[in-house]
Amino acid sequence: MNLPNAITAARIAAAPFIAALPFASGSTARLAAFVLFIAAAVTDYWDGHLARTRNLVTDLGRLLDPLADKLLLVATLIPMLVLMGGPLLLPADVSAEGRPEFAFATPAGFVALPWWVVAVVVGREAFMTAFRQLAVRRGVVIAAIGPAKWKTGFQSTWVGAAYFWFFANTLARNAAWEGRADWQAFAYFNGVVGALSMAGAVALTLYSLWLYLRRYGGVLRR
Repeated sequence: MNLPNAITAARIAAAPFIAALPFASGSTARLAAFVLFIAAAVTDYWDGHLARTRNLVTDLGRLLDPLADKLLLVATLIPMLVLMGGPLLLPADVSAEGRPEFAFATPAGFVALPWWVVAVVVGREAFMTAFRQLAVRRGVVIAAIGPAKWKTGFQSTWVGAAYFWFFANTLARNAAWEGRADWQAFAYFNGVVGALSMAGAVALTLYSLWLYLRRYGGVLRR
């Protein structure tokens, strides 16, 4: 196993911890989840860069890299859906007003994570995985397009903002910072970044899917 594949395998090994740590009640575990996610997101780019620039692309890497991407996606969306507005909210994570405690705070109000956003993101990934496999069997390679790469960037920003919010909000509750002006300003900043990047990720998810279908839709009609 070469270095890029070892990095990819480490991302796969980290996915269960990224999924589980946000459910811990302490700020330390949630900070660890954020750090692990950032490391996974950075190495997602780095292992591919190493493989291409050092001529280390292998069949194992082609298998492991998309698997690691899908596992990381599921590993982050599950705790986000539960803690930010899903039907399985933990009692400790519901505010006195009955809203999810970890919904993004913005000047316009609180922004939770609707279930349909998760359905759109996961559904698109599942469809594109099957679509690419069908295209390969029919002799067509579907390359990544610009909007899809932007989608990944927006999605990483959204998830990163949510994971940092899990940590920061927990720390603020424990330290009783909620009434402080500087804390409120940070909460709004993080919330606006998270909410806008979530909206951008969803828009680019649908737009890039439309572009793929317009460009490669003939594969389905063969």
